[in-house]
Amino acid sequence: MTTPPPPIRVLIADDQMMVRQGFTVLLNGEPDIEVVGQAVDGHEAIAGVAELAPDVVLMDIRMPGLGGIEATARITAPADSTVKVLVLTTFDLDEYVYEALRAGASGFLLKDASADELAHAVRVVAAGDALLSPNLTKRLIGEYSRVTRTAPRVPGKARVRTLTERETEVLSLIAQGLSNAEMAEQLVLAEQTIKTHVGRILCKLDLRDRTQAAVFAFETGLVRPSGRMT
Repeated sequence: MTTPPPPIRVLIADDQMMVRQGFTVLLNGEPDIEVVGQAVDGHEAIAGVAELAPDVVLMDIRMPGLGGIEATARITAPADSTVKVLVLTTFDLDEYVYEALRAGASGFLLKDASADELAHAVRVVAAGDALLSPNLTKRLIGEYSRVTRTAPRVPGKARVRTLTERETEVLSLIAQGLSNAEMAEQLVLAEQTIKTHVGRILCKLDLRDRTQAAVFAFETGLVRPSGRMT
């Protein structure tokens, strides 16, 4: 009889007690997830990560003292960090979400998410994937891309040229929020082949995960906010 894997360890960082307690109850009701701690601000979140070694941090953006963006950057900065950060936000176009993604977050989740959506999000980022909503994330990144379209993009363009034609195509689909299975179907490739391409893209571009790959694709102008390649 095989031993089941250990539960996914979660730390919840939010200055609202009701949010922390509500999420704790919902997640502890899942057989494969365990809430190991709570934090009321970024400082406590960082300390909690060091002390409790969670797999995933549910991070509110707007907290007193040290906010979620800076806390996310500090938590994910070490090269050996394996902690995944899932940003919590009240609105799907929170002006700070993009910065949190750039800081190293693996995705974002609305605070009114259902119990199933919450558990799914935790499992997705714990597995090393990014929680990319095809609609919300693309709109968010696309809007940022629009207002910063005059920013220099030469260094990024040079890095794009290190990718093969197929890898560039896969990167554009990542930016559109497609899953590995969806990309495999669209490109008529095996899903394992897609996983290999994604891994090579992250390695070549020195990116943490699929979310940062999507951000990179928009920032370099490889993909327009409409989702089309340039």
